Formats: sequence, structure tokens, C-alpha cells
Amino acid sequence: MADNRLIVALDFHSMDKVEALVMKLGDSVIYYKVGMELFYSVGSSVIEYLRKQGKEVFLDLKLHDIPNTTEQGLGSLTRLGATMLNVHASGGYTMMKAAVENLQKEAEQSGIARPKLIAVTILTSMNESDWDGLGQKAPIKEQVVRLAKLAKEAGLDGVVASPQEATAIREACGSHFMIVTPGVRPVGVAVNDQSRIATPANALASGASHLVVGRPITSAGNPREAALSIIKEMEAVK
Repeated sequence: MADNRLIVALDFHSMDKVEALVMKLGDSVIYYKVGMELFYSVGSSVIEYLRKQGKEVFLDLKLHDIPNTTEQGLGSLTRLGATMLNVHASGGYTMMKAAVENLQKEAEQSGIARPKLIAVTILTSMNESDWDGLGQKAPIKEQVVRLAKLAKEAGLDGVVASPQEATAIREACGSHFMIVTPGVRPVGVAVNDQSRIATPANALASGASHLVVGRPITSAGNPREAALSIIKEMEAVK
């Protein structure tokens, strides 16, 4: 029933809400995203809880610092048991390469499988006006592809990018490169604060490997029904 290409975003700040949603979704969802709001509120206990429930965890903390600080931070996070971690690609090649190398070393020393490491390209909330305000000259799409290629060169497993850039990334980085796409909205659902969006089927058809969905599921009257509806849309694209 569950499709591990669907990652549900737990954008909460309490374990009560997490546990209630996980119970409602049951076996319809196997993969969850834990972001800053939740992790900073409850810490690693949420990862421990999700793992005990047999779930996969994308720990979305978007590390971005000097290479030594980033690699040491990821080393600490490796031991928490998340399936996937991330950094900001704009931290550069040296930072990303140091991060993935230290991740591998920490995993080997801990006797665990190395978590996947992906890089955030350009946040999906960023629109052209915001982008211009940063003084950027290259179009968003061009910069996203540049950062994706840099992440691949550094040895990372994939990137976070909007569905609108997925096709270009897939062409540039190959079939095995992970493309995790937020900004996925089923037909008829509010856009909220996302700018570069697509439906589940369109995102997968464009080359996305995983879809991150939050409010269309977590704010639905029947979250399980909402998740199953999205999975049905996804099944049209294999």
C-alpha cells in the first residue's frame, strides 16, 4: 500500500501531533520528513519513535557552514538513525565532499549503513522577484542544475529541488541521482507558501525520485485518505 517515493513532512512542534498523525496514516506512509521546527522542539526522540514504528526518516536540517563544522555536525547526526540527511549545496564543493566522506567514516565506525546525503539547491519558496533581489544574474533553473552537478561531483546521492527543475537535473545527473521535490500539490489544493510547484504525477514524470508533501496530507480532514489519493496519482507514473 505505501509508496516509499512519498515523504510526509511532519511540520509540527510536539510529539503528540506526530504520534496522532502516524497512527492515522498507519501503513499508508512509510517515509517521514523531520525538519527544523520539530527537531528543535523535541530533539532526537522523534527519530527514535519513528524508527520504532518501522518508518524511514529524512532529517531535513539543511546544514550550511564551513567544511569542518558541517562534517562534524553530520557525524553527530549520523548516529541518530535517520535514513537521509541534507546540506546546502551553496556551501560549495569542498564542504559537500568533506561532509559525505565524514558521513561514510562515521557510519563505518558505528557499524550502520551510511545515510543518504542530498543537497538543497534553491528553496522552492524562492520566486524570480526574490531571486533578483539577491543580485543573481543566472536564471533559477540554470543555477539549480549547476548546484546539482556540483553535488554529484562531490559524491552526494542527490539534491532537493523544485519539480520544475527535475527534468533538467535528471538529464544532467543521470538516472540514479536522487531528486527530492517539495512543492508538490495535488490538483485543487492550496499553493500556500510554495512558488515552484507541480502535481504528484507531473513531478514524477519530470524526473523526481521522491515527493515531499506536508499540508495537503497533515491538514486534511482525513489524512489517510489524502495520502492514499496522492499515492494513487503517483502510481500512474512508474
